Amino acid sequence: SHPSYRHMADRCGTVFLQKQLNQQLTNHIRETLPSLRDKLQRQMLGLEKEVAQYKHFQPNDPSIKTKAMLQMIQHLQQDFERAIEGSGADGVNTMELSGGAKINRLFHERFPYEIVKMEIDEKVLRKEIAFAIRNIHGIRVGLFTPDMAFEAIVKTQIGRLREPSLKCIDLVVQELTNVVRAVTEKMQRYPRLREEAERIITTYIREKEQACKEQVMLLVDFQLAYMNTNHEDFIGFANASSDSQNAENTGKKLGKVTNQVIRKGYMAINNLGVMKGIGGSRSYWFVLSSESLSWYKDGEEKEKKFMLPLEQLKLRDLESSFMSRGHMFAIYNPEGRNVFKDFKTLDLSCEAQDDMDSWKASFLRAGVYPEKQTSEGTVGEGEEEGERRESVDPQLERQVETIRNLVDSYMKIVTTSCKDQVPKIIMFLMVNDAKAFINGELLAALYSTGDTQNMMEESADEALKREEMLRMYHACKEALNIIAEVSNVTLGGGASKMSTPSYGQSNAAPAPARRPPPPSASPRLPPARPAPGGLPPPMVPQRR
Repeated sequence: SHPSYRHMADRCGTVFLQKQLNQQLTNHIRETLPSLRDKLQRQMLGLEKEVAQYKHFQPNDPSIKTKAMLQMIQHLQQDFERAIEGSGADGVNTMELSGGAKINRLFHERFPYEIVKMEIDEKVLRKEIAFAIRNIHGIRVGLFTPDMAFEAIVKTQIGRLREPSLKCIDLVVQELTNVVRAVTEKMQRYPRLREEAERIITTYIREKEQACKEQVMLLVDFQLAYMNTNHEDFIGFANASSDSQNAENTGKKLGKVTNQVIRKGYMAINNLGVMKGIGGSRSYWFVLSSESLSWYKDGEEKEKKFMLPLEQLKLRDLESSFMSRGHMFAIYNPEGRNVFKDFKTLDLSCEAQDDMDSWKASFLRAGVYPEKQTSEGTVGEGEEEGERRESVDPQLERQVETIRNLVDSYMKIVTTSCKDQVPKIIMFLMVNDAKAFINGELLAALYSTGDTQNMMEESADEALKREEMLRMYHACKEALNIIAEVSNVTLGGGASKMSTPSYGQSNAAPAPARRPPPPSASPRLPPARPAPGGLPPPMVPQRR
């Protein structure tokens, strides 16, 4: 109240400090509340979609269990359809082939490779033909080429198609089982339902597998039952005798077009660096055509490293070593000649098994066949074969060549039909039938077990997840209500109420000012106490 401090009295004291702190707190709340409210609203909206089914959820309600089962089966049908047919872009696997894409690769790459791999060696085949001709002639001297030798050799070759066909069926069954296991992962909420659905589908696929194998065996038996030598693509005895060399070349390189590029991609050469003392492998860009294999520094194909002719080359698998990466195979010359400069083999490797299978199938199209699997004792028969070749007469040699060309021509027809019919049998009897079963009979099969109530029991993890989600949803909702109340008080004209201090001094009466001492007091008085909200007045001496 002193005149010297009257101009700043309203900005001094604890009352003013309380007002300033309250004002700063109010401003901070005004700035922070909108962003906090938006964050909670977004989180609550994200939870509402998942919580909507839990608001009135009763785990033991039969209607809810029935609805959940129908939804699970419907999603299973859609996911299986997308996995096989490739329709839709939801959840596409970008790391590896799966589902219908892998089955397609089995049909058009792995299955033809297995067929060619099972073919018998050329020397062994000619030896069998010569023995068949001699045994059919018996003690007589044969003047003409016997057609019974052709039929005997062709039946032997057709019988070899059973193994690759059955192996193709096994691989398709394995992939279908993987697809079923993948599409049932979304049923983890009900583990018993998932287990039962997976069991029913897998059992059905196994049943169709047996029917599919029986049909493939019938297909081979059909080919063995009748030799259609009047087929339009069969060369016949006359053409086999006159065009033996051309028939042999066309038989060795099936479907080959001059200078046609078959495949491009990266592979690693493993044995070049080892020979140079570098170790490891180096990747190059390879271009495989129908006549040669070329590799470049990179995909621009500007700097060519080498071009390797494919004539008389073979292919064999290699075991991966500690210095190699991925899956390996080698290209070599059966006669022991150098393939590339001073190297007997060209060791190549791919990072993935699918890439190696695709490259092998491409080499088949180029006429590079895999190494033949010969039985024990074949190597030791070289001397006997040499003696036979020395003592063979020219007439028998011509007959062997004729039968060989006929077998080659007819087996092209049979293998082409097998490559076309086996995938169709698998698709009709197993893949399409499995889709129809899932779409039409799976639900009925689940109800026929008579234990649907127990199958629809939730897992403990799912119950905890539901409770946690509901708790978070209600916490967000309560937090938004509190923010709304604070906003009404802070922003809706209640700032004056909030500015009132509540620290225990707002309701206390101000301390009364001390009266001045009487005139008889000591001449030197102590300084007066400051008035509320002001500074102490200056010291002024009093007169006696």
